Amino acid sequence: MSLPRSVAEVLKLHVTLEVEGIDRMYLNVYQSRLQTDRGVAAFFRFHRGQTFASSALMNPMSKSFIAAVDRFVKQEQIPLITFTKGQDKDAITQEYRSRFCGTEGIVVVGKAQEKTPVFRTEKRRNPETGQTYPWIVRSTAMVNNYYFYGIDADFGPFFLKFCTYFPYNAKLCINGHEYVKRQLAKEGIAFEALDNGVYSGPPKVDHSGHLHLLRPFPFQPP
Repeated sequence: MSLPRSVAEVLKLHVTLEVEGIDRMYLNVYQSRLQTDRGVAAFFRFHRGQTFASSALMNPMSKSFIAAVDRFVKQEQIPLITFTKGQDKDAITQEYRSRFCGTEGIVVVGKAQEKTPVFRTEKRRNPETGQTYPWIVRSTAMVNNYYFYGIDADFGPFFLKFCTYFPYNAKLCINGHEYVKRQLAKEGIAFEALDNGVYSGPPKVDHSGHLHLLRPFPFQPP
């Protein structure tokens, strides 16, 4: 003999809501015309009005950028740390995040020396006159990169990485799961936070037979 069951009981046993989300997302920040040797040469020749395009012209710009970062961290009283090779940057900066009392802002700035694509100058010789002239070429070098670790009201933890050498390319890292957590909290929807997402517990059925999905956005890892 079968017993009558409510719709809520049937849904509880046979219906699952699963939503997939993006974990880390890296967004490249750059000026497209400054990613080629010709573009860099044109920048200094025509935009800056220089007679020759040379990497020597980049040095004052780099020093000015680094000085601006130093002024920023001092003015805002933000910790500035230096990462060494092999260190876990996320683990180190997590300690600073845990002590951060604001709703959003830059928590800590880290500096790390990394192999980075750059432009440099090499001397070339005119085959007709024999005179040498500077020429911009792509290369790589070990240069400092600044990591700005912050917290955003909508996206949660993030970092923005800036190269200190021309053309100062950057990379923004945000987390889709952290974004979901922030939006759920703003809507007043209960959830259990995980390191890599949010977890949906079993649905709750009240005495009237109504089904309540208290945690409707599961990202339970396998």
